[in-house]
Amino acid sequence: MRKTRRPRPDPGSPPPAGGEVPPGPGVDDLAAAVRAGNALLFVGAGVSMNLGVPSWAELSAHIAGRLGYDPDEFRTLGDDHTLAEFYALEAGSIGPLRSWMDVAWHRDAEARVRRSAVHRLIVRLRFPVIYTTNYDRYLELAHDAHGAPYAKVANLGAVARAAPGVTQIVKFHGDFEDDGSIVLTESSHFDRLTLDGPLDLKLRADLLGRVALFVGYSVSDVSVRYLLYRLHRLWRGSGYEQARPRAYVYLGRPNPVQARVLGAWGVVPLFSEDADLGEGLRKLLERLVGEGEEGRT
Repeated sequence: MRKTRRPRPDPGSPPPAGGEVPPGPGVDDLAAAVRAGNALLFVGAGVSMNLGVPSWAELSAHIAGRLGYDPDEFRTLGDDHTLAEFYALEAGSIGPLRSWMDVAWHRDAEARVRRSAVHRLIVRLRFPVIYTTNYDRYLELAHDAHGAPYAKVANLGAVARAAPGVTQIVKFHGDFEDDGSIVLTESSHFDRLTLDGPLDLKLRADLLGRVALFVGYSVSDVSVRYLLYRLHRLWRGSGYEQARPRAYVYLGRPNPVQARVLGAWGVVPLFSEDADLGEGLRKLLERLVGEGEEGRT
């Protein structure tokens, strides 16, 4: 009989039950870094989707309608970025699509963001830098709604103009105010994966000295996985791997395969058994807020 191998325990292993983020030194270290102002936050599409922002599937269906295709058939013709590339070629630019996305994604935006506990907690945690691969303005609107100053950074000029001492919101995949900055098509996605642009240089500098927390990302998001792998390779070849700040990825549901692979890259996966991934994220952020405020008293 084949013997079942028991996984070795680590700070990022799934919790036994109860719908809570895992206890232990992993989350404690993250909370300490947040409290000290030494943590970065990366915000992915899952955070905006909790507000009703359309998914890639809905975006592809809209593109299909604009180009006269059946949505179900269109989805079989390529992946998301390839379909967006096809639209740009057929329409001449992504401008019309970007305009529709800006309007459709921000209906009742101020009311939505005020109801979002996750956005309120993100603002309350006062991260010095927030990187986001979302094009929308919900992070900016959340800071406005709760009276927190910030500087939006979408290009090299904005890096130089950013006021010191306020949260920087870095639009890593572009901003609706600049069509040329948006990473939507296959070509722009490949260009982003080179990680050699002005914002990439800033990202490398920020990651070398700070703990990082990724939220709202799918385990299959190749851009994030590639970034984590590149970070792992950088530290592994430096001779100073023991000095590396940790990176944490909130994945929601327990997944031993992802835990093992990400763990090999020096990344701590955080899980929750809560059926609602947004609720699990809220609990994680609330824990970080609670431990941070407790540490300041």
